[in-house]
Amino acid sequence: MPRPMPNNQPPAPFPVFLRPLALASLLLVTIFAAPLAAVPPPTAADLVEDGQLIDLSQEKYHQLFDELTQKYQFSEDELQAIFQGLTINRKILVLMDKQGEAKPYYSYAPMFITPDNIKIGKQKLQQYKELLDRIETAFGVNREVIVAIWGIETRFGIRQGNYNVLQTLNTLFDAYPRRSDFFRRQLIDFLLLCREEGLAPLSIQGSSAGAFGQTQFIPSSFRSYAVSFDGDAKRDMWNSVPDVLASIANYLKRANWVFDTPTYADLGYRLNDPQLIAALDKGRAARVPLDLVRQCQNLALPPSPRNQPVTIVGLDLEPGGPYTKRYVAGYPNFQAITAWNRSNRYAMVISELAEALAH
Repeated sequence: MPRPMPNNQPPAPFPVFLRPLALASLLLVTIFAAPLAAVPPPTAADLVEDGQLIDLSQEKYHQLFDELTQKYQFSEDELQAIFQGLTINRKILVLMDKQGEAKPYYSYAPMFITPDNIKIGKQKLQQYKELLDRIETAFGVNREVIVAIWGIETRFGIRQGNYNVLQTLNTLFDAYPRRSDFFRRQLIDFLLLCREEGLAPLSIQGSSAGAFGQTQFIPSSFRSYAVSFDGDAKRDMWNSVPDVLASIANYLKRANWVFDTPTYADLGYRLNDPQLIAALDKGRAARVPLDLVRQCQNLALPPSPRNQPVTIVGLDLEPGGPYTKRYVAGYPNFQAITAWNRSNRYAMVISELAEALAH
């Protein structure tokens, strides 16, 4: 009778004749399991073909057409003329998924704050001086920030986009599930503004996200903020500079811009209090009292209108230096710019370009 194995000894190895089978099984698991774990989920663009016909028989299109006919009095013939034959533009889906790839500020800012943009912006300030005088009086928004937004959005009207807006909005409504509801609303607003302004829906070109004109308004922003400032009743965001500049001013006014008050203030290269760090981490929605910032940073900062709180913004500095970030306080006017575009980087670029235009 064999003696029992002591408990402190290792178990017997695989019998020799089973070792090749065990090794082969392990190899198969390694080969097939690793790629499966590494494969990312398909993107919206992976699930469609470019030029694929949009299926108007889907329930979501039935519901859309019901709303357009019953609530907004479009006829079936109108809708068939507008929607029939629309196809997917796959590139729009690819670009939409790349929007989160934000550049650090040190490489983002030089794309926009360029000698050429500053030179042309100053020329525009002179060219439209009388118009901007009237706009500042009517809306209470500083001219330099209006021209800075105009320059960054469309290169002062030159680059308005070359994607068909109707196709873009339908592509995103039909084939981009994550924001389908948002683009459904934009699609309805687009058709309404085309009717209100006497525009042919199939004729309008814009960005890959459905923005258009010299202001790059999305449809809901056009309907809410676009104004006519050239003496007629038509809100022309494509060809009328008075309408374009006044509409930018109207947007910022409605976002609570305060004339001739600071946009931001520099706070240095480190934050000295956990409350400021917490506000930075929470993002643009977080607000802190300006007096707290003054005390923590030991700085004499300019007053905020009506003593309103500020945001804390961190801007990436180029690697290799002694500091990694530059910190600023975003005043209410900075917050007004982030109502236009939610990116703090965008608001800072607008602020610094406007400063350059003023000098």
